[in-house]
Amino acid sequence: MIRTGLYPGTFDPIHNGHVDLIRRALKLVDRLVIGVAINSGKGPMFTLDERVEILKAETACLEGEIIVHPYQGLTLGAARDVGASVIVRGLRAVADFDFEFQMTAMNQQLDRDIETVFLMADPRHQALASRLIKEIVQLGGDVSPFVPESVKRRLLEKVGRD
Repeated sequence: MIRTGLYPGTFDPIHNGHVDLIRRALKLVDRLVIGVAINSGKGPMFTLDERVEILKAETACLEGEIIVHPYQGLTLGAARDVGASVIVRGLRAVADFDFEFQMTAMNQQLDRDIETVFLMADPRHQALASRLIKEIVQLGGDVSPFVPESVKRRLLEKVGRD
């Protein structure tokens, strides 16, 4: 039996913390589906197609079976659609825990067969947030320490600093 995990997010943009969690999640499952959420309410910088393309490029060199899968609606529904028995979530701080605790409790009420697994962010990546990275690049700052080089180039193109 193949154990499939779903790592959901908007990934706008993917950053080094995401890449670290993907590497670590691959140790726990046979197949990792990276669920790219369609969430126009967050005002994405990159289109869905761009985010999917970036994720595929950034994960191509990783060992393990990875599928990049866009989805809309409940993460639990996406987990069911891809046959995931595990949802992988990252925790950076106490605020993340509070939110994730509620979400996990609700998901368990909806489907007790799908577990949620939390991975603590590596201390080097605990402050990373896609929202902050976008703000830094828009205000002229250097995002080199936070994102892969190809993502940095795409961010700079988006804000006209290429």
